[in-house]
Amino acid sequence: MKRSMQIKAMASEVRMSILRYLADAKKHFGHQWSANPEEFGVCMTLIAEAMNISQPTTSRHLDILKQAGFIIVRKHQKWSYCKRDEAVIQDYLAWLQQQLSTAA
Repeated sequence: MKRSMQIKAMASEVRMSILRYLADAKKHFGHQWSANPEEFGVCMTLIAEAMNISQPTTSRHLDILKQAGFIIVRKHQKWSYCKRDEAVIQDYLAWLQQQLSTAA
């Protein structure tokens, strides 16, 4: 995973908000009726509504998060469901902490 892609993904308040919302999917998306948001992921349409942005814009943000490895996207019928990849996020946080605490 290229760190530059992960840094780019974190350079957007919208993408950071998406990750925060997905961190507590049950709280923010518990009304999703099609699947358990914690287990299966959250429908892209609901993410767009929660962020108050269009579906095409949401799709672009989610694609960047997916390329960075921060989310897993699962297709089911005509819908896309998104879920955080906690292992990748924790790896990124550990790397970032190391970078910020290492003397140049």
